[in-house]
Amino acid sequence: QVRLVESGGGLVQPGGSLRLSCAASGSIFSINLMGWYRQAPGKERELVATVTSGGSTNVADSVKGRFTMSRDNAKNTVYLQMNSLKPEDTAVYYCKATGLERTKNLPRIFASWGQGTQVTVSS
Repeated sequence: QVRLVESGGGLVQPGGSLRLSCAASGSIFSINLMGWYRQAPGKERELVATVTSGGSTNVADSVKGRFTMSRDNAKNTVYLQMNSLKPEDTAVYYCKATGLERTKNLPRIFASWGQGTQVTVSS
């Protein structure tokens, strides 16, 4: 199994910053794509940012210029640096990874979600 654990959420005032981390562990053969999603109460889960196996990053228009995503392949960890936070950024932030899982035979494809970390932006 491949497990994802998010951390770094919390309560912050508008204009503040937070840095989220997502660490992958388990029977990882390779990770091809990792992404950050968020879900506010009563709303659908939305894609925030992604990083590909080639290192290309993209962020949603709603957070462009404020959020950046990075990765540390040696640690199987990705980060989401969130600056200039707004109340509308309040949500549970989830990490997702896709790739290949190690088995006793051939690797198999996997898609795993973390349990989420709460980000609350409020004065």
